[in-house]
Amino acid sequence: MSKSLWKKIQAFIGVATDGIPGPITARAIADRLGIGTPQLPAKPETLEFDPRSEKSLATLVPNAQRKAREWLRKCREAGINVKIICGTRSYEEQAALHAKGRTKPGKKVTKARPGYSWHNFGVAWDFVVFDKNGQPLWDSPLMDRCGRIGEDLGLEWGGNWKGLVDKPHLQLAMGITLAEARERVKDGRTVA
Repeated sequence: MSKSLWKKIQAFIGVATDGIPGPITARAIADRLGIGTPQLPAKPETLEFDPRSEKSLATLVPNAQRKAREWLRKCREAGINVKIICGTRSYEEQAALHAKGRTKPGKKVTKARPGYSWHNFGVAWDFVVFDKNGQPLWDSPLMDRCGRIGEDLGLEWGGNWKGLVDKPHLQLAMGITLAEARERVKDGRTVA
């Protein structure tokens, strides 16, 4: 199918119209049709982690899910109450975040446009440490500890980035560029 036909299909369904078929488009269409929402086990006591982390984990590609679960277990074993608060983002969700502080009210939260964040490819997640009362501790030294635990597991931690430091961010070390990831998705291939 041509890119223009895909754009028409995407517009008809009501999802972001980039004209690129692939897993992100499939996920956006499935979500729009109500058939792609991750399903959690019915009973909270059957969850390995908290419901918010489980929901975010369910959005990641299988390799990222495995690594994120391993990381979360290690953090919990270290006595850290950490939760995964964001996993995969659609291009549409990324565009909305990128608009904050630019064309929409609020402060800037990302420099990444759609297709320029590893969240768009299901291999990145954001986290935060919580206190015993359930309040997020964005500036806690435990955030750094969680990042170092991720690095020990071979993950890339945004807290060590040059330029834009992103402490609550972890991702699989992909060994490819974002441009290569976009091409793989465009060609219908997986990124991880």
